[in-house]
Amino acid sequence: MALDQLTHTQTEFGDLPDWDLSALYAAPDAPEFARDLTWLDKKCKSFAETYEGNLASLDAGGMLECVRRYEAIDMVAGRIMSYAGLRYYQNTSDPSRAKFMSDAQDRVTVATTPLVFFTLELNRIEDVAFEALLAADADLARFRTLFERMRAMRPHQLSDELERFLHDQSTVGAAAWNRLFDETMAGLEFEVEGEDDPLGLEATLNLLTDPDRTRREAGARALAMVFSRNIKLFARVHNTLAKEKEIEDRWRKMPTPQTSRHLANHVEPEVVEALRNAVVAAYPRLSYRYYALKARWLGLEKLEIWDRNAPLPMEAPRKIGWDEARATVIEAFSGFSPRLAELTEPFFTQGWIDAAVKPGKAPGAFAHPTVTDAHPFVMLNYLGKPRDVMTLAHELGHGVHQRLAAGQGELLASTPLTLAETASVFGEMLTFRKLLEKAATQEERKVLLAGKVEDMINTVVRQIAFYDFECKLHAARREGEITPDDINALWMSVQAESLGPVFEFMDGYESFWTYIPHFVHSPFYVYAYAFGDGLVNALYAAYEAAPEGFEDRYFSLLSAGGSQHHKALLAPFGLDATDPAFWDKGLAMIEGFIDELEAME
Repeated sequence: MALDQLTHTQTEFGDLPDWDLSALYAAPDAPEFARDLTWLDKKCKSFAETYEGNLASLDAGGMLECVRRYEAIDMVAGRIMSYAGLRYYQNTSDPSRAKFMSDAQDRVTVATTPLVFFTLELNRIEDVAFEALLAADADLARFRTLFERMRAMRPHQLSDELERFLHDQSTVGAAAWNRLFDETMAGLEFEVEGEDDPLGLEATLNLLTDPDRTRREAGARALAMVFSRNIKLFARVHNTLAKEKEIEDRWRKMPTPQTSRHLANHVEPEVVEALRNAVVAAYPRLSYRYYALKARWLGLEKLEIWDRNAPLPMEAPRKIGWDEARATVIEAFSGFSPRLAELTEPFFTQGWIDAAVKPGKAPGAFAHPTVTDAHPFVMLNYLGKPRDVMTLAHELGHGVHQRLAAGQGELLASTPLTLAETASVFGEMLTFRKLLEKAATQEERKVLLAGKVEDMINTVVRQIAFYDFECKLHAARREGEITPDDINALWMSVQAESLGPVFEFMDGYESFWTYIPHFVHSPFYVYAYAFGDGLVNALYAAYEAAPEGFEDRYFSLLSAGGSQHHKALLAPFGLDATDPAFWDKGLAMIEGFIDELEAME
């Protein structure tokens, strides 16, 4: 599509770009879409006919050919589902888009069911024989990390028949409950005092950062009212998904609810536990200290939940136009590396970003890698806040990471969650440092530092509190059905512990667990944010200490995608996430910012 044909949405922040999904398919009824569905059916059947029952007899060259055929199938299935999913997220309230995605998911699931044998048979090959295959062919050995992740599931593998059944029924299991959650959230309307018309979720959450305290309170109370009104539905979603997970974990002999996530992330449980314990131990030094400062700045004895992300009184409220946001991020990225800015530019110019808030559009923000022979797409809900600029930098960091990792091919490009937040948080840090460097006054510096500390607390403290909530939720569900009141109590237990004694919690805040999508879509994903923030803080300290050669090492890390373990990727920087003291380095950066804020008092 020519640049002048790219579409935009006119807003008060300027013309915000819309997605051009034609890199995937020209339209839902494009002949290429139907062609790929037919191709997928045929190739999956022929793959199974060729290899089922025969994997153990393949030599290294035969195994490499098998893996490459599997990768080609994965690419086409990924393209189909990326297109259907992105169209759906543009307007989750459109029944035709929901049907299109559901039908595509059904077709892909049915088509790929014959492939279930691949992992099962591969994992039954003895270690000695498998090592011999890898030693015999360097091209096959390139997939070692992928095989290691697959073979880590060997103790938890079920019979071939059961694995096929789980694959086949997935569309009416977790995926169906995920859709119910998404469509319910997208359809919620909030009657906010002082607003003429009902607001959607994104706009109502945005009120929690309004300079006017009465508007923040009105937004918080509207959220609480609607969440509480729908709490039985959300409790049913969580009960069902947690029970489904418990059943599958039991059959697979997973020792804990978190084990499957750790295995998928290729991270040792003790590393995650060290991160969690370091952050919880730091609550008094981080969130308690910072929010006590914020209460003084706001002239309050106690903070209510609607004050948590309130702008500071010395902060001049302003809306940031899209062009300024773009220029800010590009300048920050360019200051680190012109190559980083160059990799970012097409997102703005080629229809790779969908930025405006629109009716029915999914809330939040993400960067979706699609497939390695296309390109990533970034979704935002841009409302001109300073935090929205940081979100832009965050998602563009993801996008650049995904572009660079694409060179690894479809099966190795995907980065485990341990490193998936590296480029995104690093992009935020670059943008923050550039803004701090340009601060003209002490007050401006104070506002920037406070904003960064809040973002870090939201990324580290809040996400580890989320992780603890999920751990408690899944543990409780193993004992039986959990009522909405039970879930509310679990939520409040982690909120009070993590935010500290300066907070009071309004009636209704106990229901705010309902809108967090990660609990529904990706159980135990949330620790990846804290992992990423701690890692990047340590990484940035290494950059400041020894900038010579850092840029090349950084791009090598991103380009590796999921082809290496986090220990190998961090070794060139002198970092080791398995060292318990590693996390204290990252937390020390947050403490240093709070020290500077206290010194300004």
